[in-house]
Amino acid sequence: MPVRTVLLIGRVCVLVTAAALLATDPPRLVAQSAAGRTGAPRAAAPRTGIPRTTNGKPNLQGLWQVRNRASYDLQDHVARYGMPGGNGVVEGGEIPYQPAAAARKTENFANRATRDPLASCFMPGVPRIMYMEWPFQIFQTADAVAMTFEWTQVHRLIYTNGSKPPRGIDFWMGDSRGRWQGDTLVVDVTNHNDKTWFDAAGNFHSDALKLVERYTMVDADTIDYEVTIEDPKVFTRPWKIRMPMHRHTDVTRLFEYQCKAEQSEANGTFQRDPLTWYPPQPTPKP
Repeated sequence: MPVRTVLLIGRVCVLVTAAALLATDPPRLVAQSAAGRTGAPRAAAPRTGIPRTTNGKPNLQGLWQVRNRASYDLQDHVARYGMPGGNGVVEGGEIPYQPAAAARKTENFANRATRDPLASCFMPGVPRIMYMEWPFQIFQTADAVAMTFEWTQVHRLIYTNGSKPPRGIDFWMGDSRGRWQGDTLVVDVTNHNDKTWFDAAGNFHSDALKLVERYTMVDADTIDYEVTIEDPKVFTRPWKIRMPMHRHTDVTRLFEYQCKAEQSEANGTFQRDPLTWYPPQPTPKP
């Protein structure tokens, strides 16, 4: 089956999944007031000025994207070839590696051009997918929060119905189970494999990785995103990253970026199928 056809089928599956979620309980926004917006990351009382679903939960639906350089390096970093400089998002500034793991991270960084899983178009994993330079869209019902990403139309399903993750199965994107604590969506992400990185600088983890994500709407157009990271095989203690996510108000849909297809076209290995490829290729002159 041609690459483009496979990718199209994958994209349709993601959209059908999201549509099915929406059909179960189509959320509706309630009235919101810009005057009630606040910049505080959390509050005990329910927030005002944020959209809510019919069951009273913050309505996270929409197109979102970070505005930072965390995907290049979670820590403070200077500019290098293919890596713009940027401020870090790690609480306290340092990642608490065990000595052997710190040596491996240094080796990863030195060989990042070929070792980075994204160089092979592998799935980014969580949390990396959340702060890459591609937007994502959130769909929400009472039982699940679905996320579909512009990067290769990868998707996540965060189950909020109290169900438990399967045992003995790992995933590139982990397994996500969420619950609401007041106005904050708290997500436990487990069942990771050990094949993804946190960023392009070689920060890595093992299959013992466990994440706790916290999504808190600061106002109608901003989500405070915080992740507690724990991996006893790699780190000496749990540590945190934190950043804002911003709503896209100037676009109404995700576009396409199919990593493997773009890579194949760029290096000349993609073979166009005349039955599915458009526009038609010109007929060679005799």
